Amino acid sequence: MHQPEADPVTRAEIRADLTRSGLNLIGQALSIFDADLRLALSNRQYQAMFDLPDALTRPGTSFDDTIRYLVLRGEYGTQDDPDAAVAFRVAQARTFQPHYFERERADGRWVAVEGAPLSQGGWVTVYTDITDIKRQEALLRARSDALSEQVLLNAERLAAANRKLAATNAALSEAQRILTRTEARTRQVTEMVPAHIAHMDAQYRYTFSNRRLPVIFPGAAGDIVGLTLEQALGAATARTLRPYMERALSGDPQVFEITHPTSGRRIRIALTPDRDGQGVYILSTDVSAEVQAREALAHSARRNLAARLTSGMAHDFGNLLTIILGLQARLATRIDTVDLPPDAAEDVQATLAAARRGATLLDRLARITGARDPALEPVDLPALLADLAALSRPSLTSGTRLDLAVALPPGPLLLDPGALQDSLLNLVLNANAAITPPGRITLKARRNGDWLELTVGDTGPGFTPEALSRATEPFFTTKKGQGSGLGLSMVYDQTKMVGGTLRLSNGPRGAQVVLRLPWRPVARRMVLLVEDDDQVRAQVRDQLTGLGHAVIEAASLSEARALTDLPGLGVILSDIQLGDGLGPDLADATSATPVPLILMTSLPPGHPLRARAPGPVLTKPFTQARLAAVLAASLTPSPHGQDRP
Repeated sequence: MHQPEADPVTRAEIRADLTRSGLNLIGQALSIFDADLRLALSNRQYQAMFDLPDALTRPGTSFDDTIRYLVLRGEYGTQDDPDAAVAFRVAQARTFQPHYFERERADGRWVAVEGAPLSQGGWVTVYTDITDIKRQEALLRARSDALSEQVLLNAERLAAANRKLAATNAALSEAQRILTRTEARTRQVTEMVPAHIAHMDAQYRYTFSNRRLPVIFPGAAGDIVGLTLEQALGAATARTLRPYMERALSGDPQVFEITHPTSGRRIRIALTPDRDGQGVYILSTDVSAEVQAREALAHSARRNLAARLTSGMAHDFGNLLTIILGLQARLATRIDTVDLPPDAAEDVQATLAAARRGATLLDRLARITGARDPALEPVDLPALLADLAALSRPSLTSGTRLDLAVALPPGPLLLDPGALQDSLLNLVLNANAAITPPGRITLKARRNGDWLELTVGDTGPGFTPEALSRATEPFFTTKKGQGSGLGLSMVYDQTKMVGGTLRLSNGPRGAQVVLRLPWRPVARRMVLLVEDDDQVRAQVRDQLTGLGHAVIEAASLSEARALTDLPGLGVILSDIQLGDGLGPDLADATSATPVPLILMTSLPPGHPLRARAPGPVLTKPFTQARLAAVLAASLTPSPHGQDRP
């Protein structure tokens, strides 16, 4: 039979009675005063030892009142100035320092007083009647003629020292307990910080770590205390860090950024020499998102500047090219009927070629300065790369070879195939222009953690220092007037547009360009599409089937509820407002077997219905690429809803 829970006040009173009963069984007197010098707790022996009235043993009694009572009663002997005696003892108490002393009371009895501060403020004091011990010492002194005065004195001092040592040990034990608890709290706090906090000694060995190293450096060990820098991070990263460590160990604080070679993350590291000069404190944070945003902003500013410089003349230039092309085309048709020099036909064709190149340049300018959404779709990447190689090889300089090295798990990926093929073709042709035959271009594809990594390398002379820092700027070129300077800028834009990164470097044998794109495998799932507008439902259905998903349709909330228990259902995509209810209610319908719920709406951001959404929200109208990205993210749903633009 279920017993009703005891009243909380009664339970508290029971615990208080148990505490008082336990303290009353202790042979010594005990009192606890809080940080305001008011009595919090005492036992019966405390009242009996000092013969205190009941009023001075109640919780809340002032320490000042207790001391004044004892001083006026003669507990501390005759006092010329009682107020000064009280003030002196109260001032001592406010220091909250551990103490031990022995004193003779007015009635001739001896008491040992042992006090220790509490972590919450205030202190606990234990009073022990040592009268019998003192009498035994006096008796031993009076009756032991054979013992020298020095031996007796030393014995008494040793006994007093032992008692004081016991009191000190008790205080140290409490201090150790408090320190251990404080250290545990500090460690818990540091382990919650999204950064790696550590200390390294002068021998490059970790002496402290908040165990967050794997969060910042993927693949690193979590417990690194006792490991060296090389053992914890690997030889390559250690070589990069050592010069900074050496300067920090010599007393010079360091703040710098590195790229983690394995994951490609951008890591900011701050090194602070410790005050004892025996090591350095380390704070490492992942600033990849910040750096990408900073680079994107700078690149966007340069691109906008290019757009402003060219947009004003692009229209007129386009008209001029149209006129030139038309006139040259007419002239080309009359070459045989007009008396012109023999080389006139070649001049006409050269003019036409130059004009067409100008038109192509205008088109590329429009593409780089205009906004474009990624067109993500399922892509068989090995097949795309094979087609790219077949397309590129006829354009390569004689003696230059293009090799493919594809090491990818099976299955399609969500990519923008047109943009990716344009980017890779651009990189291959750039590499071809840099190589002196015979040469070799390699195109590698592999999965690296959460990234698809595509690397184009060549056996040419490599990038110049200026090219490494400026190659992605619009109009920057090293082709001596032969290039537009827009190729790598377009590659950069197309890569950033899909959430990727671009890195230029010089490898062992030439230039190397690495594209890292988010790893988005296509998970073909069964989608329950809930939309009460037939035309909208048809449009979204086409987007879903185009991404390779199987679709089950429902035109109302009640119809959708009957379908939420279908075997193999992978995700629900529903409008927020339906004719017979609200789409978020479908989250309850799948509570037994949770299924990711994605909502869509035309309501503006900040609307109450959007704010209450239990999952991601797509704003209508949305592109197939946006839908694909949200569906891919729903494979590992967040515990909190995320409003999507």
